Amino acid sequence: MANLKGKTIFITGASRGIGREIALKCAKDGANIIIAAKSDEPHPKLPGTIHSVAEEVIAAGGQALAIKVDVRDEAIVEAALAQAVETFGGIDAVINNAGAIRLTPAANTPIKRFDLMHQINTRAVLLCSQLALPYLKKSENGHIINLSPPLNMELKWLKPYIPYTISKYGMSMLTLGLAEEFRRFGIAVNSLWPQTTIATSAVEFEAGAAILPVSRTPAIMADAAYEILTSDSKELTGQLLLDEGFLRERGVTDFIGYQNDPECKKLYTDLFVD
Repeated sequence: MANLKGKTIFITGASRGIGREIALKCAKDGANIIIAAKSDEPHPKLPGTIHSVAEEVIAAGGQALAIKVDVRDEAIVEAALAQAVETFGGIDAVINNAGAIRLTPAANTPIKRFDLMHQINTRAVLLCSQLALPYLKKSENGHIINLSPPLNMELKWLKPYIPYTISKYGMSMLTLGLAEEFRRFGIAVNSLWPQTTIATSAVEFEAGAAILPVSRTPAIMADAAYEILTSDSKELTGQLLLDEGFLRERGVTDFIGYQNDPECKKLYTDLFVD
């Protein structure tokens, strides 16, 4: 069975939440993890820094490189990728996990906020993928994973917070386009999105603490990402995957362990999922 021992994985926004969980999952195989996030100092309200996650990665059995990265800055991203290659000899996967969210309608969304969401969500996927391409070409099994949703054109998803929606759909459009463009290099590009809300500090901050008991833990996204990363990049590409459906295809049948509250009878379906 394929594993990630010795593979080098560049994860944006990996200082907490889903990005951290993916880092720790891959570290158990002995992977090299680049924790690329802005959080090099403790946040007053949110847990985790690039340094604390690096320690956890090493404890889990992996190698770690913590780099302060703002995914909006081309020079910083370029330097971070170069440092990763200098340290570990190459890059086998990029996980575009960093994100910005504000669930407000068009009339109430400051353009500065839309610019932030566009830059951190859509633009960063293009930037990181473009800059990582020369390194991914050299990998035997190159992968890009974008944390973005299925392209659901139901009006109920377009009306309430279109500025955020368009930034996430832009990521998914890039998945489809980059998958075809990079196919000839043997590089897979896929999107991954949760079927249910995920219990992270970011979700709690945006939606309130009441959503946590009806959510799953980040472990389900980490397990799904792992299945993508260990798949053949020439066979699995250009897909907009939901964590639960993809894991079911891979033989997983028990999802109770992923629930944040095992007693919860009805989980909250995530945005853009009918």
